[in-house]
Amino acid sequence: MRSATLKVPGATLYYEVRGTGPVLLLLCGSGGDAAVFDPVVEPLAEHFTVVTFDPRGYSRSVLDADATVDIAVEVQCDDAHRLLEHLSPAGEAAYVFGGSGGAVVALDLLARHPAHLRLVVAHEPPCFAVLPDAAEHKAFVDEVYELFRTEGLAAAGARFLDGIGGGMRPMPDPAELPPRAAAMIERIHANAPRMMAHELRVVTSHQPNVAALAPLADRLVLGAGREGRGKLPYRPAETLAAQLHIPLTEFPGGHSGFTDAPAEFGELLLDLLLAARVR
Repeated sequence: MRSATLKVPGATLYYEVRGTGPVLLLLCGSGGDAAVFDPVVEPLAEHFTVVTFDPRGYSRSVLDADATVDIAVEVQCDDAHRLLEHLSPAGEAAYVFGGSGGAVVALDLLARHPAHLRLVVAHEPPCFAVLPDAAEHKAFVDEVYELFRTEGLAAAGARFLDGIGGGMRPMPDPAELPPRAAAMIERIHANAPRMMAHELRVVTSHQPNVAALAPLADRLVLGAGREGRGKLPYRPAETLAAQLHIPLTEFPGGHSGFTDAPAEFGELLLDLLLAARVR
């Protein structure tokens, strides 16, 4: 593994690269960073140049002093595209996997920059705005934000987990982990207040450009964790798949399947990527 940084407008992105072959960019969920994909990277790196990074303002990706604090999905999309252009050879199509908030960014990336992409896999994008009961979920997210402001992160986090129907496993104790994993957990804890204050409402209220995605549906896999059937994080992927007339692909585990069941999740993801590679 090698690491480096890339200057983008308003920030400096930290990224990590493993393996050889076509570029596969992995986009983590809100508040996560490059290391969250460690459980699934090794088999993917046997076939792809796997790129992971810390989103702007999180962990080791530093915002410029005058940067906007709230981060629009379109800005995160631009960061991902700049990283792809930096690392992917000219004219060679790349592959993208996004989980949770990263899946929302992945959908925007496909809608805006399709020429650069062979396949996008979006796993449980929490864009609650696509749901028929979107107003109810906006009120729920606003309630979580107000709890964060008035009672703190623990109260807001508990309300959020209850409101989405559970299904997200607690993070392990850093003291029980190897040093790299322990450091990642510590960074994610440090990222959580910024995520709650400046990203949760942005991501959950985002409306993917279904009109732009429709003609690109053959390059899109919408995924959801089979343990989350009927729960809030599962439903936007299910709704978007129906709108785009493509199947919903169920992955092992729940919302964080690549850490819940990494071997099985990684095997299915690799199968999807390799199938697209030979099309």
